[in-house]
Amino acid sequence: MILVTGATGFLGKAVCRLLDRRGFVYEKTALSLGVDLRDATATMKLFERVHPRFVLNCAAYVGGISFGYKHPAELFSNNLAMTINLLEASHRFGIKRMVNPIANCAYPARATLFREEEFWDGPLHESVLVYGYARKASWVGSWAYAKQYGVDVLNLIFSNMYGPDDHFEEERSHALGALIMKFVHAKQAGDSFVVVWGSGKPVREWLHVEDGAQAMVRGLDAEATMDPVNIGVARGVSILEMAQMIKRYVGYEGDIRLDTSKPDGAPYKTVDGSRGAKLLGWSPEIPFDQGVRDTIEWYLKNEVK
Repeated sequence: MILVTGATGFLGKAVCRLLDRRGFVYEKTALSLGVDLRDATATMKLFERVHPRFVLNCAAYVGGISFGYKHPAELFSNNLAMTINLLEASHRFGIKRMVNPIANCAYPARATLFREEEFWDGPLHESVLVYGYARKASWVGSWAYAKQYGVDVLNLIFSNMYGPDDHFEEERSHALGALIMKFVHAKQAGDSFVVVWGSGKPVREWLHVEDGAQAMVRGLDAEATMDPVNIGVARGVSILEMAQMIKRYVGYEGDIRLDTSKPDGAPYKTVDGSRGAKLLGWSPEIPFDQGVRDTIEWYLKNEVK
């Protein structure tokens, strides 16, 4: 039995769709389904009932840069509580493996092309300090539980994810989702310009959520390793280039205005995914332009009021 945590969230929905297509037997859990993984007793009762052999951990408390600045204590406490409870339950109930995604904001701020051997080579960027360290702590916890109890956790480091079912509001979404929302609404309202936060210069690598789900499921039977494993293709796009792409696909004809008073975040983030490609026998496959078009199409069908 596979347990999917955070099953009603962005990544969790994609993982469940993939498991359905492949005919896997699994159990869903999420706060919206009545189980609070921040509660140790509730987490133990869940594992006692399900007795999973595998855990695909899609549970997280997360948002964009603005959300991180406004809710640092909640980001810290909620994510650490879930990590601690899931690791303890995995130990007590003898799971075979947990696959755990880590956001690439856990890498040092000065890193550009992220390589696993540089995971500990410096401080994080202030804009992602709390969430990045909380996700980094999930690797530390998995290392500790592996050393003391033999718990097998495969930690996969993901680029910024995007795609259908993402958050599409300015505070909770990452830059891509927020920009899709802005350009669609500006077109509908006939606005003459769209404001894009920051200088537009930061470069980001993006991972389609369906590729993220593929990595999670492939991780179930990959060779065990305690080292973090990158999932990526080492190619990025600047925020301004991404905004121009979204503007074009939405069909918006107004201007783009950069608000340089807003924070940029880290200047450059791409991921060396060679270790992940070797471990999983696979690399992310969905081209960025196709993924952006598909995401806009989904948003127009499901989110626009």
